[in-house]
Amino acid sequence: EISFTNPVLIIEVPDNSQRLCVVQKNGLIRIFTKSPNPSVNDVSTFLDVSGRVVDTGEQGLLGLAFDPDYANNGQIYVYYSWNGTDPGTSRISRFTNLNPADNLVDPNSEEIVLAIPQPYTNHNGGMIAFGPDRMLYIGLGDGGSGGDPHNNGQDTTSLLGSMLRIDVHSEPDSGLNYHIPADNPFYDGGPDGMNTRKEIYAYGLRNHWRFSFDAINDYLFAGDVGQGTREEIDVITPGGNFGWRIMEGTLCFNPPQCDPSGLILPLVDYGRTEGNSVTGGYVYWGDQVPELYGLYIYGDYGSGQIWGLRYDGNNLDGPYSLVSSSGLNISGFGQD
Repeated sequence: EISFTNPVLIIEVPDNSQRLCVVQKNGLIRIFTKSPNPSVNDVSTFLDVSGRVVDTGEQGLLGLAFDPDYANNGQIYVYYSWNGTDPGTSRISRFTNLNPADNLVDPNSEEIVLAIPQPYTNHNGGMIAFGPDRMLYIGLGDGGSGGDPHNNGQDTTSLLGSMLRIDVHSEPDSGLNYHIPADNPFYDGGPDGMNTRKEIYAYGLRNHWRFSFDAINDYLFAGDVGQGTREEIDVITPGGNFGWRIMEGTLCFNPPQCDPSGLILPLVDYGRTEGNSVTGGYVYWGDQVPELYGLYIYGDYGSGQIWGLRYDGNNLDGPYSLVSSSGLNISGFGQD
């Protein structure tokens, strides 16, 4: 059997090589080939950026996304907490594997795409993923502390508390290491006028730790971790305001009486009797477990519960309890 140190994500290399990568919070990405019984000797280090990563609390190496054309260009993107500043800077960087079939990426190939100074050590978000549109989606938490003291969730002049959407394949915009797509919802202005950051795809998020695209319907599901009472699953839509810190889940947060009009409420939320830190998952379209077909599967880091729901754009079916007590701290799900 094989084991990992603080694994937060598992992703298949998108080149039909049957390789899986496990992201460790300490700055290592480990790689092995799928087999019924892999051994310790089958696992090696794909990328080591541990010398650049601050790995305390919620900080660390948190995200990995393979370029859709990885088999040809060898490019990967990672999200990590850089240790060059205090309390840390969130970096989204590109690394290039000169031979994509190799199991080792040169850490010196780093190109920093985006760096976001963090005001506190928690709520970094950390998920990155390419959408079906080949754009890179980046999940940024509200910057931390408790109760979002800077109101970053509702401040669209800040990238924090938002889902970002950027183009890393086109010619970069002036002064940036990426291109902002002209069809982003706030490209021509937003809630804060022309000061609204054009990179923002959706906002009002607290700490959407894991998100994923439905591989058939393209819905963007996110698990947004709550403050003290509610955990939520959102379907992220362009330009949407998902409520934080006005609301926590379906409840008013600040002020105690609030007006939810104009806000997008969660698809589902749950309280502290069921868990305390939601971990978003994936929609299952496989053929191994027919009962799960079409279910969005997600869990809770604190309680170890696992649920599933179906959503067709209008109707919600569930959620159903799939595993009431896994005994696990669920930090991430994966698809092969």
